[in-house]
Amino acid sequence: MGERYYAHCTYVEDGDTFKTAREHRIRLANVCTPEKERDGYHEAKKALADLILDKDIVYEPVGTSCNTCNRIVAEVWVGATYVNQYMRNQGYTCR
Repeated sequence: MGERYYAHCTYVEDGDTFKTAREHRIRLANVCTPEKERDGYHEAKKALADLILDKDIVYEPVGTSCNTCNRIVAEVWVGATYVNQYMRNQGYTCR
């Protein structure tokens, strides 16, 4: 298990990426949701926002996304809920 960090979610960008109060962009590891203008985008974004927006979260970085994206790829928890698994259970899995 890696190092864990505490943060507050201030903005949900889409169904698998959000920002923290310190402006870190975090992407959920092993979660893939529809991109903007694709069917299911708004539903995925709402599902993530309902779960973590304006809440304290814990994240464990597992890597980084593309150089130009500047995102931390992480496993994320809000309370006892493992956010990555929750979103995968909603059908948002990488294929």
